[in-house]
Amino acid sequence: MRTFKKIIFFSVFALLLSSCSNSISLKGCPDAIIEWVDMLMIDDIKYERHYPELANGNLHITIEKGKELGKVTYEMADSACSNHKMQNGDAAYLKEGTIIYEIKGYPTSLIVAANDVVYVANTNKKAKTAGELYPMDRLVKNIYIQSTEDGKRMHTFSQSSKDKFLTAFYELKLENVQSLIDIGKLEGTRLFLEIELNNGVSFRLLYWSDSNTFHSGAIGNDKIKEVINVEVPNLNK
Repeated sequence: MRTFKKIIFFSVFALLLSSCSNSISLKGCPDAIIEWVDMLMIDDIKYERHYPELANGNLHITIEKGKELGKVTYEMADSACSNHKMQNGDAAYLKEGTIIYEIKGYPTSLIVAANDVVYVANTNKKAKTAGELYPMDRLVKNIYIQSTEDGKRMHTFSQSSKDKFLTAFYELKLENVQSLIDIGKLEGTRLFLEIELNNGVSFRLLYWSDSNTFHSGAIGNDKIKEVINVEVPNLNK
């Protein structure tokens, strides 16, 4: 009888959002292969590393580390099974004792740094709106539409569209992601939207135009759909 190895993916759409992960095989776990995303958790917020440079070349990022927020106390890739529930101090690949820092000029609920790598908030149970999950007012340099095939930047939002999009986005309420999956909201035509912060740090938002829904659980409004409808046709120009 053949035995098929089961690959476990952690975090909804994690591979699409972060683009890089590693398979770890652990003895004693019920899963033969565990697919970990490069992530960490501190202050009850889960953060993930994004890899826009893989598709768009060496991007210039300038960060200044601030105060120490805490340390990694558990490296999951070495010992955690798929049923492990992340706790503060957990990290997928960072060694125990790795210091986690704030980034000066940016809310710690948005981004943090560890080993000179930036991690972006992905899950925050305290956040009720997209603006609370991504507190980036006056911190966004550009918004891009990426290729869904290789992640390359295909189009840059106009300044007017960027401002309209962000104003509307901040107000969107967050719904339960699993509930949205169950009713088919995260299906159909999909766009990759890249948010570039003023310091060069970038991260991806997944958006389904058929349901006007984001991967974070935010349901778009008419203003979001209006901006998308204006910017997407420009891809063919």
